This record gives sequence, structure tokens and C-alpha cells, in this order.
Amino acid sequence: MLFWIANAIGLAIAYLLGSTPSGYLAGRLLKGIDIREHGSKSTGATNVLRTLGKWPSLAVLVVDVLKGVAAIVFARWFYPWCYAISSASPPTAPDLPTLVPWAVCLAGLAVLLGHGRSIWLNFTGGKSAATGLGVLLAMSWPVGLGAATAFAVTLALFRIVSLSSMLAALTAVVLVCGLEQPLPYRLLVIAGSLYVILRHRANIQRLLAGTEPRLGGPEAKAGPRIS
Repeated sequence: MLFWIANAIGLAIAYLLGSTPSGYLAGRLLKGIDIREHGSKSTGATNVLRTLGKWPSLAVLVVDVLKGVAAIVFARWFYPWCYAISSASPPTAPDLPTLVPWAVCLAGLAVLLGHGRSIWLNFTGGKSAATGLGVLLAMSWPVGLGAATAFAVTLALFRIVSLSSMLAALTAVVLVCGLEQPLPYRLLVIAGSLYVILRHRANIQRLLAGTEPRLGGPEAKAGPRIS
């Protein structure tokens, strides 16, 4: 019982890491505003860029990426530590090499959920793209690097953050399925990418309508802006 309680605590910690509302805190600290009342109403780095400026946005982006990295690094340390405690490991517990990839998978999902549905912000938040990148880089750096490259190239060509984020998510799915990765990692990337894309539903509608704003360009006149 203690073993499974410890596992639940580990997932809660990963969720709370993701829940840290970096964009919201930037708005409060720098301008005394609730960023959820401005722009796209999101706490993501793009909305911070449009509301607060370049340097606050860069800081929020770095923090959001590091949240994903921290959740995976923590999972890889915490679960072996729990397993090593003989009194906490029941005979029915899976062996450590089997346990850790699944623990990483669940921690990754928890930190993504925390960022998008923060307990501190009445379960609102960002689109989880930056935090997802951090998860990818810590879990499998080739997959993370490939996704980051896809994001950068698409952004350079089209200057649309939402499109870049979704193509990066799809690139991650292709890479994780094409490379030799554990099944839990593949499931995490597929589920996480679907979650990120679903969080961009409004952006997809604007992309199809041709009204999605570009970085450095005029804002859309109707509907919320991208996060």
C-alpha cells in the first residue's frame, strides 16, 4: 500500500510542477494584471509576448520548458528511490526497468495537465506546448530536438505560433514511433500531442478561416488570439 501511495504522491508533485502559473505570475509581478483578462486569455508565452513584451515572454517560455524537464527528471529519481525502499515495494510491484518508463509516461501526462489546467488558476492555463517540449527533451532528446526544429522552421516560414506548435507535436509522434523508444514513451508522446492539438481547437478554426494572427503582424479582429 505504501508503494502505491508514494506513486500517487509522485504524480501529484509532477502535476503541481506543471501547475506553476509562470505567465500569470509574470503579469501580476510586472504590470499588476491578470493575463487571463488580456489577449487570448491564456497564460502561455505567446500571450505574454503580446501583453508584456519580449523578455517576459522569453522568461515564461524557459520556465515552462523547465517544468517539463523537471517532472521527467524527478520521476526518474523518485520512482527508483521508492522501489529501493524494501518496505514500500510489494511483491506484486513490477520490476524497476519496467516501472520507470511507465512512471515517466504518467509524470509527463501529469505535468502537461497541470500546465493546461492549473489548480491555482481555477483549472485554466496555457496550451502546454512549451512544457511538452521540456518533457520531450528530458525523455528523449532526439525526439525533443526534432520537434523543436520543426517548430522553429515552421515559425520562420509562416510566423504562426499555433501552427508551429501543432506541427512540432505531430513531428514528435513520427519520431518517437520511428526511433527505438519504449512503448510508454510512445504512448506519452501520442497522448500528449493529441492533448496539445485539442488545446488549439480555436486556433485550428481561425487557421481554416484565414484569420489566425502572425507574429509581428496585425491581430485578428474577431475571436480570441493565440496563446
